[in-house]
Amino acid sequence: MKKVFLILAFLSLLLAQAQNIKANIDLVNVNNDKVKVTLEFPKMKSNDVKFHFPKTVPGTYSIDDYGRFVENIQFFDEKGKEIKYTKTSINSYQLKNAKTLKKITYLVNDSFDEEINEGDSFSTGKDNGKQKAVFSPSGSNNEVGKVFMINTNAYIGYIENMQNVPYKIIITKPTDFYGTTALMDQDKSETTDTFICANYAKLTDSPLMYNKPNYISFNVSGMEVVLGLYSPTNKFKAEDFKETLEKMVNAQKKFLGDMNTNKKYAILFYLANDSIGPKLKGFGALEHHESTTFVMPENMPKEAMDNQVIDVVSHEFFHTVNPLKCHSEEIHYFNYENPKMSQHLWMYEGGTEYFANLFQIQEGLITKDEFLNRIYEKIQTSKRFNDTMPFTEMSKNVLVAPYKEQYLNVYNKGTLLCMALDIELRQLSNGKMGYKDMIRLISQRFGENKPFKDNKLIDELVKVTTYPKIKDFYNKYIAGNNPTPYKEYLAKVGIEVISQESPAIFWLIKDPNHTDYNPKNNTFFFHEGEELSPFAKSIDFKGTDEVVAIDGKTIDIKNIQDFIGYTKTIKDGQEVVVTVLRKNGDKDEKIELKGKAILDKMNIENINFKKNPTEAEKKLQDQWLNPKM
Repeated sequence: MKKVFLILAFLSLLLAQAQNIKANIDLVNVNNDKVKVTLEFPKMKSNDVKFHFPKTVPGTYSIDDYGRFVENIQFFDEKGKEIKYTKTSINSYQLKNAKTLKKITYLVNDSFDEEINEGDSFSTGKDNGKQKAVFSPSGSNNEVGKVFMINTNAYIGYIENMQNVPYKIIITKPTDFYGTTALMDQDKSETTDTFICANYAKLTDSPLMYNKPNYISFNVSGMEVVLGLYSPTNKFKAEDFKETLEKMVNAQKKFLGDMNTNKKYAILFYLANDSIGPKLKGFGALEHHESTTFVMPENMPKEAMDNQVIDVVSHEFFHTVNPLKCHSEEIHYFNYENPKMSQHLWMYEGGTEYFANLFQIQEGLITKDEFLNRIYEKIQTSKRFNDTMPFTEMSKNVLVAPYKEQYLNVYNKGTLLCMALDIELRQLSNGKMGYKDMIRLISQRFGENKPFKDNKLIDELVKVTTYPKIKDFYNKYIAGNNPTPYKEYLAKVGIEVISQESPAIFWLIKDPNHTDYNPKNNTFFFHEGEELSPFAKSIDFKGTDEVVAIDGKTIDIKNIQDFIGYTKTIKDGQEVVVTVLRKNGDKDEKIELKGKAILDKMNIENINFKKNPTEAEKKLQDQWLNPKM
C-alpha cells in the first residue's frame, strides 16, 4: 500500500510539473538593456487565446501598461512554426488558431531608463497623450554586469483564464550574481535559479534583484529577514543597515504580536545614482506578502538613509497585515487588465501609515513630541488636498481624474482618519480596544484567503468591535464629505491645536511652507492645489509655474537665506518682477510677470500637549500612546 502510494504521488508530481507554465528569464545574453523571456505552456484547451501583460499591479494605484516595454514578441506552435496574432491593445494579444500554442518569446526593455516627469514620482496614467513613467519600485532595470531589478509583472505575461496554473521560473544568471528574493531556489546550479509560484498572483507578488553579493540575513522571533543591497559606487554595504533594521523589525514584531505570521521577509534595496545610472525620481517602496522593493538616492547621508529605512520599510512591512492578509474581493481577485479598485485606501494605506508611526512611539523608537510633529506635518500636508471629497469615492476611482490627483492624501488624511478612529474606539471601550485591535479582529474573521465584500466592510467592523457608533464615524468622515475632525479628537487626548494670524508677508502661495525646490532647474515649485496668494493672482501666476527669480535675484540653494531675506524686504505696493518657467507643450518657456506687491497674512497652527490636561484626557492619552502601562 505504501509503495503504491509513493508511485501515485510520484506520478502526480510529474503531472503537476507537466502543467506548469515555464518562464525563462535570461540575464546572461542581454543586448542593449533588453532581456529575453521565453514562456512555455501546457496544451491549450481552446483555439481562442488572449495573452496579456498587466495594465497595473496591486499596491501601485496607477495605470502603467507594462506591455509597452515588450519588443519582438513571437508565438510558436509545438513544431516551432510561428503562429499569427492580432495585437488588440498596448498590453494584449489575441490568437485565433492557438490550440497548438507551445511557446512565446519576447524582449523586455527596462522601465528605469524612462525619463520621469519632474514632480510626478507617483505617476497615474497618461498626461497630454504622453505615457508617464512607472514608479521605480514597481518597475524594471537591466544593467549588464551591475544589477537586474526584476519586478516579475514587468517581465512575465499571462494567458487569460490560466492565471491559476503554477509558474516555474528559471533565471539564467551570471555565476557571480546573487538573487535577493523571498522565493526558495529549487536547484543548486551556479548558472540558474529555479522557483515555483502557485499562480500568477504569487508570481507578481515575488520580485527579485540580482547583483554581486551584498546582503545580510538575520532572524527575528522565528522570521528570517534578508536585505540585498545594490549601491552603484559601493558607498553602502548591506551590513551598514543591520543594526537599524534589526531594531526596527524587533519593534514591529512586538507591536504586531500574532498578527504577523511571516517566516521570511526580503528587502530589495536599490540605490540610484544619476551620474552612473538611470536618473530616477520615483523614490519609495512597494509592498508584497513576503518582501518589498525599496528605491532611494545613493547620495543621501547615512543618518537620513536610516530614517528612511525605518519610516518607509516599516510601512511596507505593515502591509503584510493590511491589505495583504485582510482585503476585499477587488484585491483578492485582482484584474490585471481591467482593474477595479477598492473603496478602502483609508485602511490599506492610511491605516498602514498610521501603524508605521504609532509603533515607533509605542515601542520607544521616537518621543511623544516627535510623534506629535509627525501628526502636525500630516495635518498641514492634508490641507493641500480636497478635505470634503469622500475617501471611499476617491479610492474606488483613484485611477482617473479628478480622483487620482488626491491619491497622495491617503498617507496624510488617511493616517488622520485612522488616528481619530483609534481615539474613538479607545473612548468607547474605556481604553481596552484601539484601531490595532480592530484590525486584528477583522483579520481573524477574514484573512489572506477569504476576502470581504467591499461595500460591507463597515458592517463587518461593527460586528468585530461591537460598537455601532463607529458606523456614524465612517459615514460622516470616510464615506461622507465632512472634513477630518482632527482637532476634536486630539482634544480628547489632551492635545491642543491653536491657530494664530501671522504678520503680513510677501509670497506666491498662501502657505510658504508648501514651497519645494527643483534642483534640475534651480527653481521653486508648488504642489497642485496650493492656494495662490493675492499677489500671485494679480499677476496671473499659475500654480504650475516654477519660480526662477524675483527682481533678477536667482535661487541659489547654497545661499538660499539671501534669497529669502530679499523677499522679506519687499514692501506693500512695491513693483516686483517674477521670472518663471511655464509649460508650453513639451517645453519650458521663461517669462516675466510684473505687478505691485500685495502683502498677505496667513493662519499658523501650533500643536502641542496641554500643560494641564484633565484626568480623563491624560488617561485616554496613555491608553492611546502607551497601552502597555
